[in-house]
Amino acid sequence: MEREKQIYKVTLIGSVGNVILVIVKFIAGILGRSSAMVADAVHSLSDFLTDIIVLVFVGISARPQDSSHDYGHGKFETLATMFIGLALVGAAIGIIVSGALKLASWLQGTDLVAPRSLALWVALLSILIKELMFRYTDKKGSELSSPALSANAWHHRSDALSSIAAAVGIGGSLLLGGRWTVLDPLASIVVGAMLLKVAWEIIKPSLGELTDESLPDRTEEEILEIINSFTEITEPHNLRTRRIGNRIAIEAHIRMDGNLTLLQAHELTSAIESRLKERFGSQTIVTLHMEPAKTAGVDV
Repeated sequence: MEREKQIYKVTLIGSVGNVILVIVKFIAGILGRSSAMVADAVHSLSDFLTDIIVLVFVGISARPQDSSHDYGHGKFETLATMFIGLALVGAAIGIIVSGALKLASWLQGTDLVAPRSLALWVALLSILIKELMFRYTDKKGSELSSPALSANAWHHRSDALSSIAAAVGIGGSLLLGGRWTVLDPLASIVVGAMLLKVAWEIIKPSLGELTDESLPDRTEEEILEIINSFTEITEPHNLRTRRIGNRIAIEAHIRMDGNLTLLQAHELTSAIESRLKERFGSQTIVTLHMEPAKTAGVDV
């Protein structure tokens, strides 16, 4: 449960930061006459909503296995990660559409409203805060092997990028004035495209896990190397792997001397299981099917 408590702590810290930024950005957007800042506030609001998703789903994923979930509830965290990625797609599309509409209006001869300096200062402050939140959350996500935290970290980074777009547009309008207010929608479109790329990088592994995609080739090679390190074992085959939340499942067939007693065979497979759990985590699910080794002239 210590892992789940750490995830809750990190997410709650991010939630508090997001709530403060949402309020400050909305005020700055309205008083600073900046539509870009208002859009950035909406983006921060989406961050807060994804924090709620993480808090709810990580709690569910921490539940132990039961009669209805023999492999535990780890994939609920994966599902939360998928939702975060989809929310990021929605935020990116919203930024792109908003920027495109402003650009179209500018091309038709409409002068975009110049913002006030208040919006610029808040945008710069937001960049600093969200980048710090990204680094903190991403570090904890790696330490706790939490895909949901790592995905949420990138949502913090996406908000920082959104604030950069706002700062460029607002700063350009203040410094250059006149028709240069078009920098705001142009920057928003570019950042929106970057966010779509980040969203795909978050969604792709989650989609692979939910569809029981095998672990990377290098990981499977390492698993076979560990099994083959036991001299009593020959021809490991039918290797199957997958990820279940923050742990992995390994299934394999192994051959050993058919004259071993049941106790000896059991002790050998237990030793292999322990070695795999030492490498990939104590919660790794290991299933080994024992077969007698082939002997000369005998096909088994």
